[in-house]
Amino acid sequence: MHNLIKITKRADMKRSQEAIIYTVAILLSIVCAGLVLLVLGLDPVNIFRSIVEGALGTEMRIQQTLTKAIPLLITSLGIIVAFKMNFWNIGAEGQITMGAFGAALVALHVPETMPLPLVLLMMFVTAVICGAVWAFIPAIFKAKLGTNETIFTLMMNYVAIKFVTYLQYGPWIDPNGSGFPRIAQFNSNCILPKLFGVNVGWIFALVCVVFVYFFMNHTKKGYEITVVGQSVETARYAGMNISRIIIIAMLISGGLCGTVGMIQASAVEKTLVAGIANGYGFTAIITAWLSKLNPIICAFVCLAFAALLQGGTYIQISLGVSSAVAGVVQGLILFFVLGSEFFIRYKLSFGHKKEVA
Repeated sequence: MHNLIKITKRADMKRSQEAIIYTVAILLSIVCAGLVLLVLGLDPVNIFRSIVEGALGTEMRIQQTLTKAIPLLITSLGIIVAFKMNFWNIGAEGQITMGAFGAALVALHVPETMPLPLVLLMMFVTAVICGAVWAFIPAIFKAKLGTNETIFTLMMNYVAIKFVTYLQYGPWIDPNGSGFPRIAQFNSNCILPKLFGVNVGWIFALVCVVFVYFFMNHTKKGYEITVVGQSVETARYAGMNISRIIIIAMLISGGLCGTVGMIQASAVEKTLVAGIANGYGFTAIITAWLSKLNPIICAFVCLAFAALLQGGTYIQISLGVSSAVAGVVQGLILFFVLGSEFFIRYKLSFGHKKEVA
């Protein structure tokens, strides 16, 4: 007798069953992370408690968690628009960086007497345009020449970062920086104000969630993006302009990432630095996938990941433990949740096959 494992594709699974599978996957990831921490000689209970305490323990820590969630959420929304179309936009880091460049271009050249609302509006518009243009470049090559967007967008990240590095060490170096390679701090009329202790970028983030949800589910272009993602041939048969849809989706995706650059430059760094994207462009790929490209779910996933990021920073300071420990937890959660997708899509059945004499 031979044991046989038969894999068959499932019909649509109930949402309650999906939720159970995801919950079990997350619990297993935490258990596995705990075992890894034990192997490393760390107390997992103390580490997990410290991560939660570092993210949510005080009002200031909650504010820091929200400050990290803002760029992560908006970037994730930009990636969701591209991924819905099966356009693998790995260039969010560069689009954020160029958005920050656009904001700095305004901030460093406007007079201090200009009203804050007008300056912020100019910074926002310029940042969106710069982020959108940076996304447009790989989009037009993909649409017209069929280039590989994954490699193209990834390489664009390094071009953007090196460009800002050049500005930081060259044309835009602060003459009052005592020789230190930095760009001058923004004037007070270029800084995003705070509301409830957090920069008003959180309002931008909520507006972006509503915008992306409405755009993807209740507009013709959003529908076309979804159809192209499901089947290019179906979209072409239906008479859709594939090239135009690719370009529009990437303009929106890059524009959202450019918005993140403006928020980071204006509210967090208060200047322009080469590392202003801070890895959010890559982390957002994870959060976008974990949310199953759903903007509403994405908001909660990004809050959870921001808590892990903030908690990782806290344990590094308070316990002297590398913040990479939080990265281990993130990675294991991702591994188990993505692995659970198999059990959502496929069903395992066990049988026996008789030996033939």
